[in-house]
Amino acid sequence: MDSITQAALGASIGELILGKKIGNKAAIGGAIIATIPDLDILLTPFYSVFENISIHRGYSHSLMFCFLLAIILSYLLKKIKWFKNLSLPRLMLFTFLVLVTHILLDTFTTFGTQLFLPFADWRVSFDCINIVDPIYTLPIVIGLGASLFKYAKNDIKRSLPNQIGLLLSSLYLVFTLANKQHVQNIFAENLQEQSTPYYKMLTVPVKVGNLVWYGVAKDETHLHIGKYSMLEKNKIEFDAFPINKHLLEGLDQELVDRLIWFAQGYYVVAQHDDKIRVYNMQCDMQGVRTFGEYKAPTAFYYEITPKLNEEYDLKVGMQEAD
Repeated sequence: MDSITQAALGASIGELILGKKIGNKAAIGGAIIATIPDLDILLTPFYSVFENISIHRGYSHSLMFCFLLAIILSYLLKKIKWFKNLSLPRLMLFTFLVLVTHILLDTFTTFGTQLFLPFADWRVSFDCINIVDPIYTLPIVIGLGASLFKYAKNDIKRSLPNQIGLLLSSLYLVFTLANKQHVQNIFAENLQEQSTPYYKMLTVPVKVGNLVWYGVAKDETHLHIGKYSMLEKNKIEFDAFPINKHLLEGLDQELVDRLIWFAQGYYVVAQHDDKIRVYNMQCDMQGVRTFGEYKAPTAFYYEITPKLNEEYDLKVGMQEAD
């Protein structure tokens, strides 16, 4: 999720665990700690495009990282005036919950989160909520604000608004899971009506409120991409794109394997002059791009320029629409 949402969630967890002990300082601490997993983005300039494929939502978003960092942070916080009177077990609970709720929330979005590193690089993604969705964020912000500014630290009612905000946001998250299943059924019905074969399907929300979705159905040779709006309840029209996996033959196998892993199989390869573009539908779904007679399945792509002896240049680009 976006950084504002993650900070708000961390602040809310901080208030929930420590608010009655140290007041508003708990929310401040929670908001700061909640930003730590996303600091991996600061490493981007120091790595190649290839290396960056694995870094974001990698080790910094693993359960092991949360566990180890929670222990370290707890001992460090114990030396800070705001937290020194709190027990280590309570500080560990606070830091671990703030960190783990961050990475678990990210699993509900697209892209994928490598929860199980260093033991497995499986990327968990439920693909049920947009990365920015105020309907999830606002109840947390409003509930937290009421607890922080309306009630004193020792007021028995202090935690209630914050708890209600967390509950409402959590219920919305559950709704997005159920809604995803409903939308997948609609895509499946449309594919069947249009006699379009497929063996697996990806559905992702693309706007606020879980109302607009893209679906990607994969058969042996093509991806079929369609858009559905719950407001319009439209018949879904699918654009078919050849996967063109053969264009990756002869390239560095480690690069090919990593790009396919990153896309979780939902990719399209296209030839552009002497360059090869790989479009990733798992991590970027902005809709079909058209320019002239050419169509691209989405905006973002990796561009490979092959060289001698399986060497290559790898860059990223954005496909602009007409």
